[in-house]
Amino acid sequence: MTYGLIMGIYWAAKYIFFILSLSVPTMSVVYLALTLVVPVLAYHMTRRYQREIGGRVGFFHAWQFGVLLYFFAALILSVESYVFYRYIAPPGFVEGAIGQMAETFKESQMGPEMVEALSQIKTSPIQMTIQGIFNNVFYGLILSIPVAALVLRHNTSVPGTGEEER
Repeated sequence: MTYGLIMGIYWAAKYIFFILSLSVPTMSVVYLALTLVVPVLAYHMTRRYQREIGGRVGFFHAWQFGVLLYFFAALILSVESYVFYRYIAPPGFVEGAIGQMAETFKESQMGPEMVEALSQIKTSPIQMTIQGIFNNVFYGLILSIPVAALVLRHNTSVPGTGEEER
């Protein structure tokens, strides 16, 4: 949970650049760059966790840590996300984004049923926030796989047990 709090604070700071990108489009570049750093940060946090528990961690253990890291970070971010969608986002922000997506689908020759279904979506700030939590956990499920594999390559022995360091 502590690592998730740290990651959540990072995500909250990163989300400010997303909010600013609505009025200053170049801020979206900063937001994207900070987003690309997230898996690297998760790797370093997982390695630190590995050292804290004695230097050896299995793949599933490292993967589980990563998923929980993303989950707790998503919970921290959800507060800021809700405030954004409820109080900061311009009226019709989400509906406009969905409308743009429907137009893109229409131009790409998607089926009319898909375009119609997309144009009928109605969301609330709480639904957007919960969807954000689910999205971040899904990303955690996926991105924690390579992180866990990399951490597994750096398993070390517990000092004093006579095992050689890998």
